[in-house]
Amino acid sequence: MGPDEYLFLLAGLKWTVALSAIGFFFGGIAGLLVALARTSELRVVERITAGYIGVFQGTPLLMQLFVVYYGLALIGLKLDAWVAVSIGLTLHASAYLGEIWRGAIEAVPKGQTEAAKALSLNYTSRMRDVVLPQAFRISLPATIGFLVQLIKGTSLAAIVGFTELTRAGNMISNQIFQPLLVFGIVGALYFIMCCPLTLYGAHLERKFAKSAR
Repeated sequence: MGPDEYLFLLAGLKWTVALSAIGFFFGGIAGLLVALARTSELRVVERITAGYIGVFQGTPLLMQLFVVYYGLALIGLKLDAWVAVSIGLTLHASAYLGEIWRGAIEAVPKGQTEAAKALSLNYTSRMRDVVLPQAFRISLPATIGFLVQLIKGTSLAAIVGFTELTRAGNMISNQIFQPLLVFGIVGALYFIMCCPLTLYGAHLERKFAKSAR
């Protein structure tokens, strides 16, 4: 392993972080809409979003990335690899975050919503000022846990030939024939990214559990 190999790994790490951020940010926006639709009390909307969640939770992320990249190309929509992966991760994240946040919204005591209605707050005000702040607090540990899974899931971008951290490590390993060294470094980089988030999520979970007693 020379300087060039380390720089190549760092370039792959940059794309891993970028893909994680894109998938989590846009998936979070879409996931909030999914969560609101799932709790809208409109049966048709709830069934449609339940089906959407079922599709993405019931199929592997690897297949979803494959379909977005190669499937869309079959109908004439050829996307760059990073765009396809970003779309795939966003759709995947929106389904999981939507379900996490749906559970958090439903976990907010009904008395809070009833009190907001008694104060004549409209739906937007009830959700923005009363329900969502409490739901966000409830969902934070699970949301952080999903972010950790999303970071590791970016390694599947190699299926469409995108060079993120794992594929960069595989390319270097094929050149220098030292897989244990290379993937040991790759694993350490993933650990550095994921371990603090995991510990922080566990800390929040313990903190919220104590405050609920």
